[in-house]
Amino acid sequence: MNIGISCHHTYGGSGAVAAELGKALAAKGHRVHFFSQAAPFRLGAFSRNIFYHEIEMMHYPLFETPFYTLALASKIAEVAFYEKLDVVHAHYAIPHALSAMLARQMLEDKCAESKCFKLATTLHGTDITVVGADRGMKDVVRLAINKSDGVTAVSGYLKNETVKMFNPKKEITVIPNFVDTSLFFRSPKKEIREQLGIGDEKIVIHISNFRPVKCIGDIIRIFYAVSQKSQATLLLVGDGPERSEAETLVRQFGIVDRVKFLGKLVDIVPLLSIADVMLMPSNAESFGLAALEAMACGVPVIATLAGGFPEFIEQGRHGYLLPPGDIEGMTEKALLLLSHEKHWQDCSEECVKQAKQYETTLLVEQYEAYYTKLLTEQ
Repeated sequence: MNIGISCHHTYGGSGAVAAELGKALAAKGHRVHFFSQAAPFRLGAFSRNIFYHEIEMMHYPLFETPFYTLALASKIAEVAFYEKLDVVHAHYAIPHALSAMLARQMLEDKCAESKCFKLATTLHGTDITVVGADRGMKDVVRLAINKSDGVTAVSGYLKNETVKMFNPKKEITVIPNFVDTSLFFRSPKKEIREQLGIGDEKIVIHISNFRPVKCIGDIIRIFYAVSQKSQATLLLVGDGPERSEAETLVRQFGIVDRVKFLGKLVDIVPLLSIADVMLMPSNAESFGLAALEAMACGVPVIATLAGGFPEFIEQGRHGYLLPPGDIEGMTEKALLLLSHEKHWQDCSEECVKQAKQYETTLLVEQYEAYYTKLLTEQ
């Protein structure tokens, strides 16, 4: 198949999933064309079956902001026509599905509708819970969903939220996020600790784009409480709007020497391989890819009873789930895991087993079958 993938290039779960999906499809012989403002951060090395198309936006004094949605639509239409794309897979309803929808309309006078590409849209969360929740954008999101040939969601939670908010005409299929366990596995290296200036203490980790929904302040408060009873270091991987406040909190609590802000990193496996616990106290999470990747590396997760976490994290087996904002409870569970080696070892082994249920090859096969279904439907 010739497959187009439209996605955000920036640090985050949707961009990671889109890039990993495209790479896996290319490895199976499909030709994959990526459309984004810059190369997706997980795209990696050259592949003969992967093609990247940068979206160049027009800058004109009359327009206050560049027309990314229109530029994307134009590029999709161009590539779809000349490369004979079978499917365009839009990751996010807005703007990607909307742009692909416009691209099809551009092609109406160039190719018969039966030969035009099929549009598959994957909902990742923010397009529904944030953009879609905005009254001024709701009808636009609904249009993008209903004009897609097929719609998937990364969790049952997100599917239910979408149905509740939009009552879409399209049936939504759940295809969860995935992890490549041939890349994500525990392989601790002493030199990583040395490079970070860390000794034998326990390591707590968090990975995200530091948006308000990630509750970075709660992570600092939990770790501060943990640090009063355990020798531990906190690794914060990522960046975003909440970083400055987090750095202020760290200084106020006097734990600057025990917290390391590492910024955005592509290769996170070496860090996950030395981590003992992951903290994910999000208010909402459509799936929680970072948690799944941590589990693949044998890291138990302390997360919230919110969003998609309960769909793959079992209480007491892969870590713990607590209500959002329960700093005291999360502190207690973190200390439990950090201080009881046998319990931690059992959870770590179960995490690895659970991650294998979300192996990339299994989920990519589901996407291939989904594309085939769309192409055979009239």
